Amino acid sequence: MSAALLSIEHLSAISEREGGASILRDVSLSVAPGEVHGLVGESGAGKSTVARAILGMLPRAVRVTSGAIILSGTELLTLEPKRRRSLLGAHVALIPQDPLSALNPSRRIEAQLTDGLRMWKGCSAAEARRRALALLDEVQMREPERVMRLYPHELSGGMRQRVLIAAAFALEPRLVIADEPTTALDVTVQKQILRLIRDMQLRHDTGALFVTHDLGVVAQICDRVTLLFGGRIMEQGPTADLLLRPQHPYTRALVAASPRYDRPEDGLAPVPEAVMARCRQEIAAFDRGLHG
Repeated sequence: MSAALLSIEHLSAISEREGGASILRDVSLSVAPGEVHGLVGESGAGKSTVARAILGMLPRAVRVTSGAIILSGTELLTLEPKRRRSLLGAHVALIPQDPLSALNPSRRIEAQLTDGLRMWKGCSAAEARRRALALLDEVQMREPERVMRLYPHELSGGMRQRVLIAAAFALEPRLVIADEPTTALDVTVQKQILRLIRDMQLRHDTGALFVTHDLGVVAQICDRVTLLFGGRIMEQGPTADLLLRPQHPYTRALVAASPRYDRPEDGLAPVPEAVMARCRQEIAAFDRGLHG
């Protein structure tokens, strides 16, 4: 594997709003250039907290207590805020979960695609418009000239997500963070968007951190996976190994709980309470060791 594009090393964080409760516990993972790394877990597992820590977008009540986030050899957590914003703006892009709230409802699509090109790439208005049209064509948007004149509410959910994917790749980032980008879409459109993200990522040789709760999505798009529970890594490894030969009881239970298109007669199996109890015990033991 290539040298890491992104390395997260022993990252821990607490919520001061919850009396200093740990919400990330010694999280370490890496993303290589051209790799899609899945960050998986149920709601509250810490997935989005990891993503926000990379982006410098943690809530004020959340504080990183230890660890490092290294992007192409530069440690982000120790950077002066203005320098960090500049580095992230130039080299990291976000594909958010809700395309409607992510786009400015009062501005046309053209303005929202060209602003970043003019600010970060120094493009003229004409060049930014030409590149924006090319990006819409690249994400397989029909009638890109017409779409450029529209407002977000005039587009379908899938079209809005295509606009956000185009915007994410516009600046040729080294790393794309996709935060559950298909959650609000129906199954058919979800499949199209996943294929599009993968195609764009491969075409641009961009590393990606893909945040999701869906193991079916992981199977389709991710090269490697990190599985979180309670802010702690339960299992980590190549996607095929984790899904076909899971080692941790929690991973095995999640795989068993996932619906299978090839076995529609199988009912959904909830994660056994004994497995959840073991996960909580492991976290409690980690916290005891951390605090002596």
